[in-house]
Amino acid sequence: MSEVPEETGDERVDAIVAGLGRLGELPVSEHVAVFDEAFSELEGTLAAVDDPAPGESGR
Repeated sequence: MSEVPEETGDERVDAIVAGLGRLGELPVSEHVAVFDEAFSELEGTLAAVDDPAPGESGR
């Protein structure tokens, strides 16, 4: 299994990846929902790639 970096350089992505940490606390039957949620959030982040990250002015 490959290691996931602690930081990706994008706070939005880092927060999504950190959310996957809850998988260990959940039954395997609930993992798909967590992955689906993370995938949707990553899709949204990628779609907004030109938008400034929270806390950035965009200038």
